Amino acid sequence: MTTELPRMRTAAGSVGLDAIMADPGGAVIGLDFDGTLSPIVPDPAAARVHPQAPAALAELGTLVGTVLVLTGRPAATAVEYGVGAGGVGLADVPGLVVLGQYGVERWEAGRITSPPPPRGVDAARSSLPRLLAGLGVPEAAIEDKGRALAVHTRRASDPEATFHRLRAPLAELAHDHGLVVEPGRFVLELRPPGMDKGQALAAFLAERSARSVLFAGDDLGDLAAFEAVRASGLPGVTVCSGSAEVTALAERADLVVDGPDGVVAFLRSLTAALR
Repeated sequence: MTTELPRMRTAAGSVGLDAIMADPGGAVIGLDFDGTLSPIVPDPAAARVHPQAPAALAELGTLVGTVLVLTGRPAATAVEYGVGAGGVGLADVPGLVVLGQYGVERWEAGRITSPPPPRGVDAARSSLPRLLAGLGVPEAAIEDKGRALAVHTRRASDPEATFHRLRAPLAELAHDHGLVVEPGRFVLELRPPGMDKGQALAAFLAERSARSVLFAGDDLGDLAAFEAVRASGLPGVTVCSGSAEVTALAERADLVVDGPDGVVAFLRSLTAALR
């Protein structure tokens, strides 16, 4: 595996990478989980971190200011699913912070802080199975995240058609219960309004007095984090974990890599360059 750092596609990305290299202690290295640190799989409950990702982040974590995982999953789930080769897990990354449920939950040093779940999610939880049954889409799978509900269409005979068919009914259900719908890679997530990855990342950068930032993601929900990198005014790098399913992120990224394999290779090359 090469340890040479890849060339950035943009001037902003080059400036951001130079800032991280010059002052790694001031850098926040943020990453999404699904599709970035973990390969996308048909069953969300079967998702597991890339086998080499925790070890790569553990090495990098000794050199930079903070490693941050920012995910729509519950924070505890990301940590649980984040055990890689040799039993090395995300929990072994020095100083790791996991912001789950788009930043509402926080895992740090083995402790989780989270506000109580909103009532609208409970109401939608009881209504959602009936709605899907009435629409005749039994192949759509519900993932209960506690503070949010995700409807996956990846296992349907026609995932894209099912995805588009469900958008309007789920948006109506979400509206009725004071929720919003977050679209992703063959998934529609019903969650409370008022927080997204961009807001969560911006608040975290301010908290840590970051001097540079990198964020890697793969899906539409990561666009807000990309925008937060630019809006922060800090030297920054945006990395797309590329796939054929989502192109909007690649169009706005300073660097596009080949899925979680490419993310791990980039993390390794960054660590090697910082040593």
